[in-house]
Amino acid sequence: MITSSEEFAVSCWPVSGIPEIVPGNDLVQIIAEALEHASAANADRALKDGDVVVITSKIVSKAEGRIVDAEDREEVITAETVRVVATRPRQGGDGVTRIVENRLGMVAAAAGVDSSNTREGTVLLLPVDPDSSARTICRGLRERLGVRIGVVVSDTLGRAWRVGQTDVAIGAAGLSVLNDLRGTVDTAGRRLDATVVAVADEIAAMADLVKGKSSGLPVAIVRGLAAVADAVDTPGARSLVRSSEHDMFRLGTDEAIAEGYERGRREALTRP
Repeated sequence: MITSSEEFAVSCWPVSGIPEIVPGNDLVQIIAEALEHASAANADRALKDGDVVVITSKIVSKAEGRIVDAEDREEVITAETVRVVATRPRQGGDGVTRIVENRLGMVAAAAGVDSSNTREGTVLLLPVDPDSSARTICRGLRERLGVRIGVVVSDTLGRAWRVGQTDVAIGAAGLSVLNDLRGTVDTAGRRLDATVVAVADEIAAMADLVKGKSSGLPVAIVRGLAAVADAVDTPGARSLVRSSEHDMFRLGTDEAIAEGYERGRREALTRP
C-alpha cells in the first residue's frame, strides 16, 4: 500500500530533444542523451530515485518496427482483433467504429491501430509486449543513469460512460501499478473494501497533460512518487487489464441482445 504525507507533492515536465524515431533506434540511448542534455542545462531536471519516465507507445512501436504499410486500415484492425465488443456506424455514414479486444487483452477502439504521427499509407501497431519493452528501457536507463527510476509506456484510450480520451499505461516497469487500499480505513474510520487505485494509469494521464498529442514531445518525467518505486520485474500494466469473465459490460448493447437472442433460440431447439 502506498501512503502519502502532508508534504506530498508531484511535478511533471516534458523531455525535449527526442528526434523522429525509426525502426532499430535505441530508445535507451536516445532518451538518456535527452535527459543528460536537459540536466546539463538545468540541474533540477537530473533524474532522481523514484522518478517515473513516461513514454508514448508510438515511439516504442516505431523503434520496434511495428509500422505496417496499409491502404486499408480496417483490414489491419481486423487482423489485430481477438473479439468484437461493440460496433456503431460513424456519423455521416463513413464506416463503422469498432470497439474490440486486441491481442494484448485491451478493449479499445480500432484495436489500438493508429494512423496518426506516421507517414501516409502506414499505420502503427501497438508494441508486441509493452511490459517487456518497459522493462528493457527501465533496466537500460537505471544502468546508464545510476538512478532507480520507473517506466510507463502510455497510449490513449476512450472511456466507457465518459466523453473524451485519456492516456493510460499499457506497459510498466520499476513501479507498483496498483495501490490496493482494501482493508484500510478512511478518515471517518470506515473500512475500504473495493478501493484499488490505478496508479500507473494516473501517472500516464498526468504525463499526457505536458506531452500533448501533436507537440513532438513523446517523453515526460513525473516526480514526487518515490513511494511507488519497485523492482523492474514487478507486475506490469498487463495486470491492469480486466479479464472478460470479470467484465460486467463485456459486450455492446446490440451485441448483447443478439447473443441473448441466439442463446434463447438454441435453448428452444433443445427443449423436448
